[in-house]
Amino acid sequence: MGAVTLDANAAANVMPIDKINVSNPDLFVDDTVGEHFARLRRDDPVHYCADSAYGPYWSITKYNDIMAVDTNHRVFSSEAGVGGITIDDNNVKSDGLPLRSFITMDPPDHDAQRKVVSPIVAPSNLMVLEKTIRERMQKILDGLPVGETFDWVDNVSIELTTQMLATLFDFPFEERRKLTRWSDVTTAEPGSGIIDSWEQRTKELQECADSFMTLWNQRVNAKEPGNDLISMLAHSPTTRNMPPAEFLGNILLLIVGGNDTTRNSMTGSVLALNRFPAEFEKLKANHALIETMVPEVIRWQTPLAHMRRTALADHEVGGKMIKKGDKVVMWYLSGNRDEEVIDRPEELIIDRARPRQHLSFGFGVHRCVGNRLAEMQLKILWEEILVRFSHIEVMQEPERVRSNFVRGYNYMPVKLHA
Repeated sequence: MGAVTLDANAAANVMPIDKINVSNPDLFVDDTVGEHFARLRRDDPVHYCADSAYGPYWSITKYNDIMAVDTNHRVFSSEAGVGGITIDDNNVKSDGLPLRSFITMDPPDHDAQRKVVSPIVAPSNLMVLEKTIRERMQKILDGLPVGETFDWVDNVSIELTTQMLATLFDFPFEERRKLTRWSDVTTAEPGSGIIDSWEQRTKELQECADSFMTLWNQRVNAKEPGNDLISMLAHSPTTRNMPPAEFLGNILLLIVGGNDTTRNSMTGSVLALNRFPAEFEKLKANHALIETMVPEVIRWQTPLAHMRRTALADHEVGGKMIKKGDKVVMWYLSGNRDEEVIDRPEELIIDRARPRQHLSFGFGVHRCVGNRLAEMQLKILWEEILVRFSHIEVMQEPERVRSNFVRGYNYMPVKLHA
């Protein structure tokens, strides 16, 4: 998880187990949460936290227990009306109303809506998108300054993913940075440095809804639907009559889903290969290792630290009885560091035998619909990096997002070497 100080290590191991609260966003800012997860995996893998800023909750921290929860949607619900997918109940609401989307639905509603947007990431469409992605990667990388320090997050990770999002939505290209802002606002809470209040969040998300409704109205009456996400939603009988909160919920889901995983893994990949220089030497010697490096980076980074469920019935997990109505948090970040399942999990090992044995995309009915698109973007990025630069030097520790949900970066200064 990164360099952790001895003080942080000691603090995690001497704290009374019932006082450990891994939802504290400050632990993610300074990247010390990993020591607390290690303690929980060892001493209390299904852990009840009675007091937090988000109310009481269960932490599921081991790989196999997370799998058991994630694949049991009949007991552990994602429904917005009973709690949604984040530990913070407010993040699934706008103006006090649940923002229902297919990720915050249980089957059968989930399955019907997910099916509508799945064609955008079908193998045939990915082949079409690949040329566009590569051309944009090449243009951005060719415009970067060699030998000068600049911010990788803004100039590369955000720009590349925002261009891709604008393409998937057929969103006005010159206004594409609005998509980045709306993605950040969607997952933010007051005190994060992104929004100051829930009222501000609601106001900005309403602006997002208004913008996308304009595009929707332009496309809903088109004789031939376009090959973009808005057209797909507008022309499907399953989704064309969505209520406003459901419309906005699905738009925000697709914005965040298309943004955070790829954007933060792009930055995380550079950081990881700086942390593990021997792995970078392996990659330079054998570019074919990109195929296994990409899923390994996504495991190591774990772009979304958690997903939340709500228990619909009493159910035992890992020897603990979870009660109906309890908030259950699957810490993907911890599961991806489970020593009993993943060998040397703190290390980046780009030629792992089973590189896709990770939790970053979830499991069960809610497994990330765009996982192959995310992998393809990272693969093309590193193919183009390796033919241009001998090294990307990280100049200082990155500034991390203050969030227990998005494990991301605000800023990371780098210097390119030809």
